[in-house]
Amino acid sequence: MVQSCPEASPAKWHIAHTAWFFESFVLNEFLDGYKVFNNDFPWLFNSYYQTFTEFPDKRLRSSFSRPALDQILSFREHVDAGIDRLLDGDPPEEALVRIELGLNHEEQHQELLLTDIKHALHTNPLQPSYLPLDPAEDAARRDADLRKSVPQAAPLSYFAYEGGLIEIGREANDGFSFDNERPRHKVWFEPFQFASRLVTCDEFAEFIEDGGYKRPELWLSAGWDTVQANRWTGPLYWRRDGRNLHISTMRGAWTLPELADTPVTHVSYFEADAYARWIGKRLPTEAEWESVAATLPVEGNLLDSGRFETAPAAKSQGPAQMYGDCWEWTGSAYLGYPGFAPLPGSLGEYNGKFMSGQMVLRGGSCVTPQSHIRATYRNFFSPETRWQFSGIRLASS
Repeated sequence: MVQSCPEASPAKWHIAHTAWFFESFVLNEFLDGYKVFNNDFPWLFNSYYQTFTEFPDKRLRSSFSRPALDQILSFREHVDAGIDRLLDGDPPEEALVRIELGLNHEEQHQELLLTDIKHALHTNPLQPSYLPLDPAEDAARRDADLRKSVPQAAPLSYFAYEGGLIEIGREANDGFSFDNERPRHKVWFEPFQFASRLVTCDEFAEFIEDGGYKRPELWLSAGWDTVQANRWTGPLYWRRDGRNLHISTMRGAWTLPELADTPVTHVSYFEADAYARWIGKRLPTEAEWESVAATLPVEGNLLDSGRFETAPAAKSQGPAQMYGDCWEWTGSAYLGYPGFAPLPGSLGEYNGKFMSGQMVLRGGSCVTPQSHIRATYRNFFSPETRWQFSGIRLASS
């Protein structure tokens, strides 16, 4: 039932909502004789579909002491059984399309669930860890010289790209994609340089030491207002204990020297943009990012690796860490592509209604399933958001 910040949801709610999606958009429409599990669930576990039903304020989800967990698990079993019956028959093509959408929706919630759990454990005064260290990591941490006991990131360099007229986005018949990835279309961009890896914790610490959070000239106006209002002095999960700087991860708290060469994460768009200004660079556009990522295999420190935030950049012939580690803020506002059309009905609210006041992130994170991410995938959050695994990739013109 824990809901530790407005962006998060309780674990129990994630389980119920993903079952709700299949019941609401698949079983109710395509399975003859289907009966809803509970007449209150269609509105209780609706997230934001205004055209479907009314729904409770998101901030109240932690107060759902009822239904109890056993009821929610029974709801899940009821929905699973319904999907099995539907698939055993001869379901129409639209039902299969929606089941595939529901599976990808559930993968999104698997990632959000881990993101929310990390925040919940961090806000617990006992600072519990989601997973223990493995023996090799624990031995490394006891090494007297911590900087020699953890892998070091390769020096930051830049790859040059000619730019020009290219196509980005997903073809409708090229495997699953969300509606906001379509249609594929042409974009023009000028020559640019693209960083070889993500910005590290050590590099971001230099920004802090140089007064980065105290210099309004580095910040967008709304970003500076956010820093002042929230009294930010560093990324989320960074805390100073005397002279020591500690960073909370899924495997407990580490010191800065231990994570020096790992990507800085849990920063907002405002922080990413301010850091880029400080170092004389900028964030890449999403078209630039996709043009580079499309040439690389989908592999990296994703959920399947189980390493979470403790993975420095590996040596690479091209830009490293394009997939996994942390979502990369781009300098692009989240808008519909030319020719974009939302899905019909309530499903049209899935992505299209959020195309205002959001910034695009690319590449997935250490809690993204590998099968879920691709070069065309567009994530989006408001610019002050930093509870998500989000980091910084630099570019320049």
